[in-house]
Parts: sequence; structure tokens; C-alpha cells
Amino acid sequence: MAGTGGKEDKNRTTWDEGTLEFTGLSRVRLDALLQELLGRVDDIIDSQERLRALLDAVVGIGADLDLTSTLDRIVTAACELAGARYGALGVVGHDGKRLVRFITHGVTADEIAAIGPYPEGHGILGLLIDHPTPLRLTDLAEHPRSFGFPANHPPMSSFLGVPIRTREHAFGNLYLTEKAGGAEFTADDERAVTALAAAAGVVIDNARLYADTERRRRWYEITAEITQFMLGEFDSQQALQLIAARAREVSGSVLGAVFLLEHGDLVIQVLDGPPAFQSYLGRRIPADRPILGDVLGGEDQVVVEDLCTLAKETGRLADFPELGELGRTIFVPLPRSEGSTGGILMVAAARGAILGVTAGTDLVRMFASQATLALDRAQAQQNRSVLAVLEDRDRIARDLHDLVIQRLFATGLQLQGMHRMVQPEVQERITKAVEDIDATIRDLRAAIFELQSQPGKPSLRADLQALVREYSDPLGFRPELLCTGPIDTAVPASVRPQIVAAVRESLSNVVRHAQAGAVRIEITVTGTEVTARISDDGIGISGSDRRSGLRNLEERAASLGGAVRLESNQPHGTVLELRAPLNVHPS
Repeated sequence: MAGTGGKEDKNRTTWDEGTLEFTGLSRVRLDALLQELLGRVDDIIDSQERLRALLDAVVGIGADLDLTSTLDRIVTAACELAGARYGALGVVGHDGKRLVRFITHGVTADEIAAIGPYPEGHGILGLLIDHPTPLRLTDLAEHPRSFGFPANHPPMSSFLGVPIRTREHAFGNLYLTEKAGGAEFTADDERAVTALAAAAGVVIDNARLYADTERRRRWYEITAEITQFMLGEFDSQQALQLIAARAREVSGSVLGAVFLLEHGDLVIQVLDGPPAFQSYLGRRIPADRPILGDVLGGEDQVVVEDLCTLAKETGRLADFPELGELGRTIFVPLPRSEGSTGGILMVAAARGAILGVTAGTDLVRMFASQATLALDRAQAQQNRSVLAVLEDRDRIARDLHDLVIQRLFATGLQLQGMHRMVQPEVQERITKAVEDIDATIRDLRAAIFELQSQPGKPSLRADLQALVREYSDPLGFRPELLCTGPIDTAVPASVRPQIVAAVRESLSNVVRHAQAGAVRIEITVTGTEVTARISDDGIGISGSDRRSGLRNLEERAASLGGAVRLESNQPHGTVLELRAPLNVHPS
């Protein structure tokens, strides 16, 4: 038993040692398993927190449908989600090659001002535009596409870039830099921001659709406003100003303008925008300039992605520095019509801003049609006003001719019949009264011809009257003007300036040489010719002055196919007579 007991003790000792060894090994493995389990639990918790943060970010960026605030929330949410200190959202232009807007996070306004203009999409930013796939970098400076940073730019090393798409079209890119704690952006960061970018694309698309719907709703309100305005009496300038203002408003642009075509040039008729541009109002621009000529020569609108860049390329930015503020610009031709010879409606966004009207929309074209309609309506109203005035003038002219002149003429005849029946001193008074009646009849006939001339059109009679007023002070008296016949209707337009010039030159000679006390200007139109006769009671003209003074007048008469006659006036003075045919074209 004793031997047996010793053997059992030895076996028990061996078993206890094995048990202790097994127990120690199990504890190590259990600790490792527990550690791994705890790590996985931490990963799950981190994933849940990241997922919760992602969901919160998605909900946050869709809080409202205003596009500007939506873009701000997207870049802020991306920075918070990935733990980035700095972030930016670059909006790609319609050309798909450069950035037209840059929204930042983590940089103050003073720092932005110190850095200078926003980037346009070169270097690494351009790499994401050319290849819209996620990009993670440990150090920006080590990448071959890195251009470095401008002065006053904060230091940045780690980088994460993710594209944003809307309906399979590139809208822009998210740029994140400087991971918290100096760490690198991880694959989880990339996946989270990529998911956020996908949600952001939907939110941006909805915001743009909402903005487009709101613009169209506003457009219908504006259309009703303009239509109501044009139902009443209005001035074309007021209508164009209203249309330019509303076109600028509904397109979200900073400048609206209307150019009208006049004598081969485009005249800036109205401007609605910053005060700096008001100095261009009324300026004439050659219609054959690039872009403008293309717009006038076609029927489609022309879109310039960046007017500032175009001005730099053509060397015109120095002449028009205000163009440096303008970015995407739309030019739309105004259809030619009875009231308009054509023109251009222009709306321009501020540089770096998103123009609210896309290239394919018809909103700006609708405004152009409204502008043409306003010009037609204004012209029609003006024509009706002129017609009413002419009808009233015709009635007055008929009354003067049929009633007043006939009665005066009858009175003159009666006085002449009484001439032989009265004493000599009374005869002189009757003769003077008849002469006054004849002068009154001539004045009435001149007034009738004046009434029958169309307002707003050139008038030979009005030009001669203005000439008489002009020379009244130099002469010291008012020349007598007598017009006989339809000088405003029968005298050709090519002859009128020559007659006015001949009268002016004659009056000038009287002022300088004649020392006259009276001048009489007679313009007479017969069936075949017009005669201008200028007579004075001055000292006459010497032989040397006669030749030099006649030269210009003879050349004018010859150009009209007519002739000039110069003779002495009785008892003293000079008579100059210019005759020109009505049916002969000037040479």
C-alpha cells in the first residue's frame, strides 16, 4: 500500500502541474479573445457613431432647399464627419474644366482676403475635375500635380477629395485637409464622405429644381406685372427699364442691360445693376464686335462662361475695368419688328456666382420677346398720338382756310371797293388796312402749312425760322420771313440743307458787310421749282466782294441743278436769288 501510495502521489503531482500549465495557457488565450472582442466592440461602436454622424449630416444638409445655404451645410458636415480642420466645395462650371464657385470652411474672411482670389481648378484640384474619383493623400506637397500654396495660405498636408454628382453630371468636388491630431484620412473617412457626397448630389439637385420652380413661378408673376404695365399708357424707356430689372432679378444676376441697334451701332439704352456701370448708359458700341455680331446675326442666345476672362483675352479689361466683376453672361437677340430695328438683352452674374438661368432655358428669351413687344406698343401709342395731333391740325387748318381767310379776303375786297368813294386821307388808311389784311392772310397760310407738317420730322420752314431767330441779335433787328407754297412737302430732302445754307451765308454777308436796316427772306415753291430770295437795304456789294461771296452760293446752286442771281436792290442794297428745280436730283 505504501508503494502504491507513493505512485499515486507522483501521478497527482504531474497532473496538477499539467492542469496549472493548461489553466495559464487558457487564460492567455481568453485574454486575447477578450481583447479582440473589446476591439471589435469598439469598432462597432465607432462604426455606429460614424453611421449616426453620417445620418445626422444627411438630415442636416437637407434642412431646406436654398442652394447657397445647402452648399455651406454640405462642406461643414463633411469636415465634421471626417474630422478635417479645413474644407471646401468647388462648383465646376458648365464647361466642365474649371471652378466657378468656391465655398470654404475653417478659414476666416480676413484670411480669405489675405490669400487672394479663389482657385480656378488647377493642380490637385484640377486633378479631381479631370478624374472625378476619390483621392486620399498623406502630404499634398509630395504629389506631382501640386502647385504649392499662395502667400498667407494656412499650412495643409493630409488631403481627401471626393466628387459630387447630380444625375450623372459632375457638379463639383469636396476638398478636405488637415485631419484632426495630425493623422491621415482613413478608408472609413473616404467611404463616409463618399456617402455624404452621394446624398449631397440628391439634395443639390432638389435645391436646383426647387430654385428653378421658384424662378418660373416668379417669372409668371413678372409676366403679369409687365403685361399689366403695358396695358396702359407708358414710355418705351420705362418699359425697357422694368424688363431689364426683372430679367436681372429672376435670373439671379448682378447686371441687366438692353442694347438697341441705331445706325449700325448698339446703344446701351437701359442698365439695371451696380452704380459703377451707370456711366456706360447711352454709350455706343460697334455692332460688328465679337459675340455681339454673332448674337445680332442669329436667333439663338449666346452664353459666355466668364465675361472677365473674355475681356482679358481681348485686351478690353483695361478699357472697361468694371467687366472684372462679371462672370457667366447670357446675350439674347431682340427680334426686329415695326417698332424696333433689333438689339440685345443681356444678363450677367457676378464672377464666381452661379447664374440662375441655364443655357437651355427659355426665360431670358421670353424677356427679350417682352422687350420687343414693349417697343412695338410704345411705337403704336406714339403713332396714335401723332395721328390725333395731325387730325386736329387738319381740322384747324381747314377752319382757317375755309372761314377765317375767306372772311378776311372778303373784307379786303370790300375795303378796296370803298377806296374811290372816300377822301384821299381816308384812302391812305384803307390802303394800309388792306396791306395789313394781306399780310395777315399770308401769316395764316404759313400757319396752315406749319400745321400740316408732321411732328418729329424735319421742317424747312422751322429751320428757316430758327435761322431768323439766330441772326436777329447780330443784325440788331428781326429779318422778315415769307414762305409761299408747300415748302415742307414739295421741296426734296436733299435740297433743303442747301437752301438753309444759302440763306445762312447771305445773312452772314449782310451782318459783315451790308450795314442794312432791314432784310427780307422769301421762299417760294411753284409747280416746278423753289426760289430763295434774300434782299436787304444796305450799302450794296463791291465788285471784289461780289465774286468771292458768290462762289460758295454758285457751287451750292450747281449741286442742285439750279442757278444764282445777284443784283442791286432799289433804291439801295442787294438782292440774291437762288433757284432750284423740284424734280431734278442734286449732282
